[in-house]
Amino acid sequence: MKKIVLVGGCFDLLHYGHVRFLEEAKKLGNHLVVALESDENVRRVKGEARPIHSQQQRKAMLEALSCVDEVIALPLMNTHQEYYDLVVRVHPQIIAITGGDPLESNKREQAANADAQLVVIPKIPTPSTSQLAKLLGLE
Repeated sequence: MKKIVLVGGCFDLLHYGHVRFLEEAKKLGNHLVVALESDENVRRVKGEARPIHSQQQRKAMLEALSCVDEVIALPLMNTHQEYYDLVVRVHPQIIAITGGDPLESNKREQAANADAQLVVIPKIPTPSTSQLAKLLGLE
């Protein structure tokens, strides 16, 4: 029986923290689905200098990881309802997030409404994409 785990994010400069998070999320089930933010949403949240890699490039990098089974390239999404509709379509048993996710309350509500379990994976102490971009002079 397929046990679907859903995660979401930008995954712009793929780094160790991303890989460990995805590996831990995959351990929660047997089919890991990544909902990949659109370039427009990344730009809106992270600023005009982002994303560094296009959504197609980010999708290809994620698909190259053995722990990732499916990547959904999201269109521009503006409302929590659009994300909830995605959750309903994917029908995960588990939604995994990192500790400190600023949208945890929304995701917890989506999980409850979709009859899924929300699992918080502790954040790996590693530089974030934003920190790496600044360090590399990309931002």
